[in-house]
Amino acid sequence: MKLSLTLIAAASALVLGGLSAQAGCADPRQSGAQQIKLPAQLSQRMAQKLPTGTDAGSNIIGTWLVTYTVEGSPFGQAYIQWHDDGTEWENINLPVEGGNICMGSWKKVDAKRVYRDHWGWLYTNGDVSGYFNETETDHVSRDGSYTGTNEQIGYDLNGNQLFDVTGTSSAVKITP
Repeated sequence: MKLSLTLIAAASALVLGGLSAQAGCADPRQSGAQQIKLPAQLSQRMAQKLPTGTDAGSNIIGTWLVTYTVEGSPFGQAYIQWHDDGTEWENINLPVEGGNICMGSWKKVDAKRVYRDHWGWLYTNGDVSGYFNETETDHVSRDGSYTGTNEQIGYDLNGNQLFDVTGTSSAVKITP
């Protein structure tokens, strides 16, 4: 009985609170990310460039601080780890309740570029309400930076398209 009352109270709070869409890892319809001033230790580590390989496939591996724009406007910043097995993982500075962790896979395009196929969930009031796919091609420099262009397409759980936007990324490598 006590559990039933708790569930009813929780459901009532959701209904009375209204429905509000929450951002997923890369849902451009929501704002809330802020530009973060980095601690001095992290800025110093990014300035210390390690020797890099001869192509984008080896240079991309590691941890990066990425800044995104969506259709020309600042969107968010993220830490991304690119792994040598062709997977990548991202934690973006968007509200946690909307989902701020996502992942994907990547492959080398040529000596200077990599391509990633990136996925995440979209949430409404803490419940999964859709998903998105971001594809991105990045030009990886030997100086520990990369820039790229991306497209994000969001879908509801029935596969209906919610949005399709383009953006850019710029990143600096964080050295160990």
